[in-house]
Amino acid sequence: MSQSVARSRTNHEAVVRNSSLLLEAIETAYDRIEAERDRNCWIHLRPRDEALEQCRKLVARARTGENLPLLGIPFGVKDNIDVEGMPTTAACPAFSYTPWHSAHSVERLTAAGAICLGKTNLDQFATGLSGARSPHGPCASVADARYVAGGSSSGSAVAVAAGHVAFALGTDTGGSGRIPAGFNNIVGIKPTIGLVSSRGLVPNCPTIDCVSVFCNTVSDGEAILDIIEGFDFEDPYSRLPRTFLPANGAVPSFRFGRLASADLECFGMPECGELYERACERFAQIGGTAIEVDFAPFRQAGELMFSGPWVAERHSAIAGLVDVESNSLLDVTRTVLASAAGYSATDTFGAIHRLHRLRRNAEAIFAGIDALVVPTAPRPFTLEEMQRDPITLNNCLGYYSYFANLLDLCGVAIPNATLPNGMPMGVTLLAPAWHDRALIGLARRFEANAGGAAFELKLGG
Repeated sequence: MSQSVARSRTNHEAVVRNSSLLLEAIETAYDRIEAERDRNCWIHLRPRDEALEQCRKLVARARTGENLPLLGIPFGVKDNIDVEGMPTTAACPAFSYTPWHSAHSVERLTAAGAICLGKTNLDQFATGLSGARSPHGPCASVADARYVAGGSSSGSAVAVAAGHVAFALGTDTGGSGRIPAGFNNIVGIKPTIGLVSSRGLVPNCPTIDCVSVFCNTVSDGEAILDIIEGFDFEDPYSRLPRTFLPANGAVPSFRFGRLASADLECFGMPECGELYERACERFAQIGGTAIEVDFAPFRQAGELMFSGPWVAERHSAIAGLVDVESNSLLDVTRTVLASAAGYSATDTFGAIHRLHRLRRNAEAIFAGIDALVVPTAPRPFTLEEMQRDPITLNNCLGYYSYFANLLDLCGVAIPNATLPNGMPMGVTLLAPAWHDRALIGLARRFEANAGGAAFELKLGG
């Protein structure tokens, strides 16, 4: 079966008629997962027979006329998001519990007929951007096993890129829903905070956490977002949109913010900057006018994420779940959380006040552009490099991503080009909250300009 999530939604009757193809796709998914255990992208896998039986039941319901737009489509869920009957561990076995109810986003997907195959690996308690901070082993990029997959949603991205599932849920606090997409040549949708309910998500930084989507095409990401979005009164962080701008894919011209060459930071790999320049040229080819922007407000906001008191919010959330001084945490996780002790309440309010000023600066910049284009990550690092210096290099990865949620931006990470060493490098479109559909429209145009071949759903075909 070679079909996209979006096409399945629009061809529901044909999918029901060819139900054997759905079962074959699930069989193929399990065969690939079992053959590629060394990818370390799964923590818990649902029994194959159970998934096949659920598919048969869903087909029977569809044949009675029930509308199931995601009928039989297999997906994965990052293991800090609850799935009923499956253990949630956040990559910390001592923390494990089995929830009675799925997260709100998972409930919506299963109600639409999608089938969750299991829970995916992550940087422990979503603390990291590398995918190398897990007791279940590191996740490497599907393009080159020497390099990190990106995190913390590493398992979800790898599962999609390797063709194990059609799509997967991740989370994004400081880039976890974007950087793994960039290093695995897939699409990552980071919604506006509060657009998708975070109920059923193990908290990290609750005020800036959000559920994200990994998929193979922009259209697939939009199809999934259509199902999981929506206000949830039971989630205190859910928000009703003040405005919601539609997709602008049909608009012939647009303005995009780009970095000045002096602001391009590639941490010793200048060829990454060359790929960014190529992306800006492609945006110009599809009707964009490039406008150089001052990156300073974005960089300074990003510095607040883990070189500022927001690490204390992370400590507060995780300390309410496990003993952060115990041996249940990895050394690197414990070290990151321990830095929270260096910030006082005075420091925190000072940072909040500074952030509000930076937000106003960012608003002024976005008043003159439709979207900001940045590299998804500055450069790839090998697993060996990351193990030698896990904190410094991890923070390098977040150079273009840390600021997004602090500044209340939405984002779409899309493939761009490949480095001479074979590693993919993506770019990310960013805009103020509630511009999700407008970004998706621009991302789809960029994707179409590349021919779309790299984005075809890999499952079963």
